[in-house]
Amino acid sequence: MTKGGMESVEVFPSEGKGRGLKALKEFLPGDVIFAEPAYAAVVFDSLTHLICHTCFKRQERLHRCGQCKFAYYCDRTCQRAAWLNHKNECSAIKRHGKVPTENIRLAARIMWKIEREGSGLSEGCLVSIDDLQNHVDSFGEEEKKELHADVESFLEFWPPQSQQFGLQYISHIFGVISCNGFTLSDQRGLQAVGVGIFPNLCQANHDCWPNCTVIFNNGKIELRALSKISPGDELTVSYVDFLNVSEERQKQLKKQYYFDCACEHCKKKIKDDVMLAVKEGESKPSAEMVKEAIQFSKDTLEKINKARMEGLYHEVVKLCRECLKKQEPVLGETNIYLLRILSIASEVLSYLQMFEEAADYAKRMVDGYQKIYHPNNAQLGMAVMRAGVTHWHAGLIEAGHGLICKAYATLLITHGPSHPITKDLEVMRVQTEMELRMFQQNEFVYYKMREAALKNQKIQVMPEPSNEASPSLFHKKE
Repeated sequence: MTKGGMESVEVFPSEGKGRGLKALKEFLPGDVIFAEPAYAAVVFDSLTHLICHTCFKRQERLHRCGQCKFAYYCDRTCQRAAWLNHKNECSAIKRHGKVPTENIRLAARIMWKIEREGSGLSEGCLVSIDDLQNHVDSFGEEEKKELHADVESFLEFWPPQSQQFGLQYISHIFGVISCNGFTLSDQRGLQAVGVGIFPNLCQANHDCWPNCTVIFNNGKIELRALSKISPGDELTVSYVDFLNVSEERQKQLKKQYYFDCACEHCKKKIKDDVMLAVKEGESKPSAEMVKEAIQFSKDTLEKINKARMEGLYHEVVKLCRECLKKQEPVLGETNIYLLRILSIASEVLSYLQMFEEAADYAKRMVDGYQKIYHPNNAQLGMAVMRAGVTHWHAGLIEAGHGLICKAYATLLITHGPSHPITKDLEVMRVQTEMELRMFQQNEFVYYKMREAALKNQKIQVMPEPSNEASPSLFHKKE
């Protein structure tokens, strides 16, 4: 069945996976297959005063709801647009006397929508909320305890005058949120800021080497083609980062999403050897040396996470340098443990404005990523962009411009030309192209002008390093 805006796809029975989505026409890399607004969505508890509750954009000054004093909006336009979904929440918060957690708020918004519209197919939805998988039967003891606590909290918050639902149905809704909650990012796609339910997106099955990607853009999620897709092809997305060996990805998928991944890359362990590469040649390390280097890397990553949480960035740099000395004689250039340290080192050194050393690590990181990731992977594109900006700040204009152009080409496919991060990148591409022309005409004049500019206007500080990974596709409650 297809409805408004979903004419190019259909739900079908996918062998061994339940339902799936398939294409009804041809798509080329970068094509938007569909754009879907949230069935219901909420801002994370920790960001409710920093993010607009309608468009999920981060803004300097937000307007607060005068009634519940909880919800924040960009302006009156966003506030008016939110009223249909917020009015019940607003009165419930006032009655309850406190704001419930994001899970309770999201469940309540779903229930209020069902109260208004029924639980059948909504406009533009290929499946109903009732038909979404909840995997409650697969929950472990700890998850069942959390579910029970959520249901109790929901019943305390839910107004007596609203439609009453049975415990089994409330549990189904929480199961749906747990398994199908999609992470919403801010306008630049750099920070996870909320969680929403998108019934059509939920039908796209996982593949570690997918043919589609998902981006949150202008208040909707977009399913975008990464490669050529023919009519009848199944549409797949990756629920986890590919930068892990197949066994670890399978463990993560089983734990978080309750299925055994049998994609081609997992079955054949494709690229596992690349991600666990060791030094080759006459001085090839022994198995014991490799084991020791990897354990040292794991221990160092734990110390790094602790130092980052405490804002001890010079300590992070020291730990990275020590770890790289241990890794470099043993691990290959594409080894994931080496790449993780290079990524952290380049990010933190950029923040500390030690750009030349950061650029060296960023280049090595990108060289490794390009041998692992799909060429149109969004995380690869973002990493290349970061490396390009770092080189640019280091005064390495030729390499910087080349990396920025490469990132722009990738993000045109993964994010599209209208996404704010792509627009930012286009401005950088034009600026670095102009500087590169100046550099090619006269290097001496270029560096003198750059030096003078930096004296008058200090280089903008890079964003403070975050201890969070890039926003993942689906939101899992910690």
